[in-house]
Amino acid sequence: MQGWIKLHRKVQSHWIYQEKRKFSKYEAWLDLLMMVNHEDNKVVLGNEIFEVRRGQRITSIRKLCEKWSWSNTKVTQFLNLLQSDGMIELKSDSKKTLITIANYDDYQSREDEKAIQNRQDNDVNQMELHTNKNDKELKNDKEVKDPSSRKSKPYDEKSIPYQLALRLLNNIRKNNEGFKEPNLQKWSDDFRLMIERDNRLPEEITTLIDWCQQDSFWKAIILSPSKLRKQYDQLVLIIQSTRGVKMNKRRQHISLNRPSHWEEPKSITEDEFQKMKQWEDELPF
Repeated sequence: MQGWIKLHRKVQSHWIYQEKRKFSKYEAWLDLLMMVNHEDNKVVLGNEIFEVRRGQRITSIRKLCEKWSWSNTKVTQFLNLLQSDGMIELKSDSKKTLITIANYDDYQSREDEKAIQNRQDNDVNQMELHTNKNDKELKNDKEVKDPSSRKSKPYDEKSIPYQLALRLLNNIRKNNEGFKEPNLQKWSDDFRLMIERDNRLPEEITTLIDWCQQDSFWKAIILSPSKLRKQYDQLVLIIQSTRGVKMNKRRQHISLNRPSHWEEPKSITEDEFQKMKQWEDELPF
């Protein structure tokens, strides 16, 4: 039988995969392939940060014993067997075991990922070309009947997503005064998605915004809400590990001064106010 398939990591969270059982050698090998990083990353162990490359994973014999329901001896023998066959490389010390999958790109080719992404992008573009004309006609017809629908409703400066966007911008400018002014409406929408779709608390987001812009490494990485959203879970783990910070679950008031060089905002309409009030009442906190 020729060819190969990709196995998505999400299968590990499925009830079929999570069934308590003793793994076979084949299942343990597949588990290793899904455990390793698909891109370079950093992890925190104690008070140290380790760089873990694509195709690598930091773990321990004890964790693998618990996950596979194997004895310490069986796990050690299995890993040594894989290493002797050139399938993995092992580096162990008193704190950790670093597993490196040999020839990882043979299992997860970046070129194939790019090809899939390009095909998906092309499909989306084709769909947009076919639908834009109809959407435009519907929009024009709606605008004739309802003039207030000609522009999307902006986020009010007092809304929580806008205040979070403003907080991130002001924190970034403490490090770089010349940082280009972003589209705060777009930033606000990104924060709304973090709250509504990712179920993040505004208080947690506030803590991450302040912390990442004070960290020498992350302040150069987190320069937009989308970057914060992508690295959210990793940042939480780093904060909890290095500083013992516990996210405050209580509701807090988020307030920032508005930059003096901005023009005064236009007052919102009663309809806009009611829609924003309805949206805030539906927030999950």
